[in-house]
Amino acid sequence: MNCIAVDDEPLALKLLADNISKVAYLKLVASCTNAFEAVKALEETSVDLIFIDIQMPGLTGLQFVSTLQNKPFIIFITAYKQYALESYDLSVVDYLVKPVALDRFIKACNKTKELYELKSLKQQPFAANTKEFFFVNVDYSQVKIMFSDIIWVEGVRDYIKIYLRSDNKPLLIRFTLKAIEQELPSSKFLRIHKSYLVAVESITSIRKNSVFIKNMELPVGETFREDVERLISKGS
Repeated sequence: MNCIAVDDEPLALKLLADNISKVAYLKLVASCTNAFEAVKALEETSVDLIFIDIQMPGLTGLQFVSTLQNKPFIIFITAYKQYALESYDLSVVDYLVKPVALDRFIKACNKTKELYELKSLKQQPFAANTKEFFFVNVDYSQVKIMFSDIIWVEGVRDYIKIYLRSDNKPLLIRFTLKAIEQELPSSKFLRIHKSYLVAVESITSIRKNSVFIKNMELPVGETFREDVERLISKGS
């Protein structure tokens, strides 16, 4: 499961990252010192679980979680006991009070893993459907795009460029890379960078820091390197 850690105290953030590293099924994709950094992290990558403090400057953990739509699983880690009841109104998985013993931390993670697997099981019938296209809004029209026509997708702030086999000019649409990643089948598309999503079928070669689509070289981000290496292992 991809997770992020959010805490304005550097020492607490370091300790949290260390605890996460001890849980085999967790992958820390971002460490954030405030809620605004967390918002950016959620925009840039897929996140399944958020570990977050409550008392933070600017926007508290409670305020941040209450603003989320389609929110990941949430585990609060705080020095304050009095917010526990309010936190559960936000349907969080667990509420941990600092200092957190490692066994208590792992227990909360295992609980999250069970919920994650249950959620994935419920979604399997939809993942196995035969959908092969989706529609995007281009110049006030709904344009049909076949999955098989996509070569790669580039994120540019609040827009994406979709490079197609059937057109020399990419489609520029107001959409986020994270949103289109959820539309595309994970078996056929791979996120290789915070700004790039590629069709696996289009990849012609891979180096340590790059993916090639014919003569086009696209960078591989550090966060996504393991996913690229996993793809190589599957093809070996």
